[in-house]
Amino acid sequence: MSMQVFTARVHGGAIVTDGTVPLAEGSRVTVIAGETEAPFELTAAQEADLGESIAEADRGDVISAAELLRRLSR
Repeated sequence: MSMQVFTARVHGGAIVTDGTVPLAEGSRVTVIAGETEAPFELTAAQEADLGESIAEADRGDVISAAELLRRLSR
């Protein structure tokens, strides 16, 4: 999987990049929306971890919020 991390803005209900991100028409993207304007960058290792986490979620390899909280409370 090839992955890019970039910022964009919502304009007229659509996500619009600044024009420097080469995305093919119909590209599938994952959006993580936050309350902050601060951009962030990922290292290659962090990007790989994020990609694997997204692939796990796509496969349905997930746990419930209740299970996560139970594990964290140990």
